Amino acid sequence: MHILQMQIKQYWSLEDYLENKKRETMKKEILYFLVALLGGMLFGYDTAVINGAMPFFTAYFQLTDAMVGWSVSSGLLGCILGAAFASYPADRIGRRETMKIVAILFFLSSLGTAFATNFTLFVWARILGGIAVGIVSVTLPIYVSEITPPEKRGRSTINFQLGVVVGILLAFFVDYILLDTGEYNWRYMFLSMSLPALCFGGVLLKVSRSPRWLVSQKRIEEASKVLREQQPDQDINRLLQEIEQSLSSVSDRLPWQALFRKPYLKFMVIGLAVGVFSQLSGIAIVMYYATDIFRSAGFETDAAIGQTVIIGLTNLVFTLLAKSLIDRLGRRRLLLTGTMGMFVSLSLLTASYFVAGFPSWVLLLSLICFVACFASSMGAVSWVLLSEIFPNTIRSQGMSLGSLSNWMVNGTISFLFPIVAGAFDQGQKYCFLFFALSIFISYFFFRRYLFETKNKTLEEIEKENM
Repeated sequence: MHILQMQIKQYWSLEDYLENKKRETMKKEILYFLVALLGGMLFGYDTAVINGAMPFFTAYFQLTDAMVGWSVSSGLLGCILGAAFASYPADRIGRRETMKIVAILFFLSSLGTAFATNFTLFVWARILGGIAVGIVSVTLPIYVSEITPPEKRGRSTINFQLGVVVGILLAFFVDYILLDTGEYNWRYMFLSMSLPALCFGGVLLKVSRSPRWLVSQKRIEEASKVLREQQPDQDINRLLQEIEQSLSSVSDRLPWQALFRKPYLKFMVIGLAVGVFSQLSGIAIVMYYATDIFRSAGFETDAAIGQTVIIGLTNLVFTLLAKSLIDRLGRRRLLLTGTMGMFVSLSLLTASYFVAGFPSWVLLLSLICFVACFASSMGAVSWVLLSEIFPNTIRSQGMSLGSLSNWMVNGTISFLFPIVAGAFDQGQKYCFLFFALSIFISYFFFRRYLFETKNKTLEEIEKENM
């Protein structure tokens, strides 16, 4: 009887232990989901909130077309600066600590744009927010990819992109509901970003460091603990050995020029192409200037801002679709299918400009289809690919350059779009024709050079493609 009681006690003790471990694992997964989601939200919110605010601060500061372009691209200049230098703090102080700094920058940018007394101060605050976006676009996908098991890495990293589209949608929605709050409605729009910035900083206080960064710093015990929390069913010693081996070939950061030589050249070309083509698609123009595009098509300002909410909802729904498919269909198939859909949608949009007689709803329909195809392919896949295709030794540097190429193209076309659109009769049509041709070219590039990465560890991807 005594032996039976002992066995029952041990059984229930084991059950309690397993239940506690399950709860701890679930808690960790929720925390990492929130980190990716909130970091992406701030990215999307910062880049999209200007859309609805633009007509109002343009009138307040009495801006010219070039100054309107600068109000958008100044933030993108900050993105370029942030992306260019993000790899340094990410490698020196770690991914998590770098993101804590980002949370502070987002908060300060929100206050700066909301309370700016002149256009110069407004621009400086936009640059500060852009720096935060540039850094988080590099650091957060790396962090998620390095701390997530291979079979979950695609959809976990898409949580970042999901956050981006949620942030964009939320910014569009907040802009819409704040329309009638008076002369300073645009100030409230920018100030609203401070709340998610505080939430992001709070969640970062609860999560672990990247295990691969810990190994690079020779903090093996800490790395082992984090890996055991994230992948309890794996051989942790084997994982540590693979990570150490992938890092052992280079003892320190490589000089930038070495990244464009063998064996790294292949990875860099693909990474830069992912960054460049994702912006040559014209998605940034839709997200920044959708209100003005709809207004030029004959919609009233209130209706135009309302249409952007539809665009944001489409972005969200099809990002969720991509999240459910990316680890089953793979990155390459999603990207190729969506790219062709984007080309067809933009071709229809361009035709509506060049051919007389198209009703205005064609513009809305083609933009919705374009955003749907982008969100379910290039929008979701780009940040996943950039976070996983680079070898461990150059991941932060490669990701930094890939993100930098993204933001440089983004900043250039965002600055030029209102100038080109205003310089020609229906100048928007030439911009969208250019974007359609760029997408067409990208399809053949990815079909020829892109390799699949689904369900492989970061070290396996490196070994198979070096």
